[in-house]
This record gives sequence, C-alpha cells and structure tokens, in this order.
Amino acid sequence: MELNGVIIEDEYAEAFPNWSCRVIITAINEKWAYQAATEATGFATSAIGCPCEAGIEMFLSSEETPDGRPGVAVLFFAGGKKKLKEQVVERLAECVLTQPTTAVFDGMPDAEERIDVKLHFFGDGFEYKKEIGGRSCWAIPIMNGEYVGEENFGIVKGIAGGNFFIMGESQPCALMAAEAAIEAIYEVPGCMCSFPVVASGSKVGSNKYKFMPATTNEKYCPSIRDKVEETKVPEGVQAVYEIVIDGVDEEAIKESTRAGIVAASKIPGIKLITAGNFGGNLGPYKFNLHEIL
Repeated sequence: MELNGVIIEDEYAEAFPNWSCRVIITAINEKWAYQAATEATGFATSAIGCPCEAGIEMFLSSEETPDGRPGVAVLFFAGGKKKLKEQVVERLAECVLTQPTTAVFDGMPDAEERIDVKLHFFGDGFEYKKEIGGRSCWAIPIMNGEYVGEENFGIVKGIAGGNFFIMGESQPCALMAAEAAIEAIYEVPGCMCSFPVVASGSKVGSNKYKFMPATTNEKYCPSIRDKVEETKVPEGVQAVYEIVIDGVDEEAIKESTRAGIVAASKIPGIKLITAGNFGGNLGPYKFNLHEIL
C-alpha cells in the first residue's frame, strides 16, 4: 500500500491491556496548567523502566473545564489498579498541588471503577469542602491562595503499546514527519504519546548482556544496517523514529494511528512506515496498519 507516495507495510502493532486514569489540571492560564501537566507526567515514558506511562492528552479551553479556567487533560497508565492509584496520588501531590494556581478534576466521571486520591490531609485541619462546577471538591489553603481538587477519579481498562515506525532518507525529514504525526495525534481524544517521539527503539532482553531487561532494537538502527542480519531498515533510510501510543480503548489507538500516519506521509523524504510487534507474544491487541488506513 502507498499513501502520498510512502510505502505502508502490511504489518501490525502489538499492544497490551493497562489501567488508565484521566485527570484534568487547570490553572490561572494555559502556561501554568501545562507546567503542572509536564511535571506530573515526567519520568513516565515506558513501563520498561518507569513506574507508569503518562502524557498529555489535550489542551482544554475555559469552556471545557469544571472551573472555567484553561486546562490540560493528562492520561496515566499502569499495569494494575493499585499501582495506578499510587502513581496518581504521588504525581498530583508532588507535581500539581505544588504548582501555582492549580486545581484538578476527574476526567472520567462516568467510569464505574474508581480510585481515591486523598490529598486534603495536607491542609492539616484547615482544609474544607467546596463545590466547583457542580463537583464536590476539597480546598487546601496554600501560600498563593487555595489548591482545589476532586479526590475520587474514574479509571478504565486501557491499552498500551500501539505504535508505528517512520523511516526517512535523512534525520531532519524523519524528525519533521514524527513531529507532524504527534501534532495530529494531539487532536485525537482518548490517547497520548508518553515519549512522545522514540529515537531509541528497544527489544525485550539482550543478545549479549543477560542482566538487561531491554536493549537497542538493532534491526531498526540505520548506522549498523550492513552488520545486522534480517535488518528492517531499507536501503537509503538514514533515520527511524517510533511513535508509541497508549489509549483508553481500541478506537482511540486506531484513530490516532491513522491520523499520525497520514500526517507523517505528507513530509517529503519519508520512505516507509511500518509497525513493531513481538510475534503475538506481548499482548492480545493487534493494530494492522492496512486495516486502520
């Protein structure tokens, strides 16, 4: 299959189940909402070495948030409900409550499964209940006024590990295509890219160092193309970038994959777009690129 002159391989991305929580962070302006969201989603790129996977889902206007202020929606993913709760508690406490003018709200109010995120004890007895936009919140006195937040969040069974690879004739064009893909994915609700662009694709385990849980995926490294048997890098490709997508459901990953590939294919110099999998051994979800497109 070709799209805008770019070859799309008949390949599939393999993904696995994860629990997901959506948190809406607001602030006095977009700058500080974004700053809090960035802090809260730090060190959360891959479950290989991070305690969770997290990223920005989308920016929200003042008309889309409970308190009528600019906001950012973030998504957290973890392998179990207990682990997800721990990460949401720690990240809201250490990275959002501490930022100027912030407030947090449940981004999945209709979800049946719930977790409690009790931060109001930080108020040391001076905290109190208040209603914001029809939602029951806690107000905690802090140095710049009050931190306001809900403390019960919906969670759903999400999916982690959707992906596709962009291969370009040069590093600049491949990176430009990856950036275009990410911008398109930001427009799709229900998904996020935790890296957001992966330069160091990995494989499970190591061929040489048995103590390593993951190592470089040599089949996608252009600089050693001639040294690797069964290389995945076509001749003329100088750079490969991977886009990894976590989503709240299959449709979110499918739509974000489609949007990202279409956007990337429009950049001159892109030779091939494919997907990565582990032969069906990683997870039960398979996202075939041809079917999605």
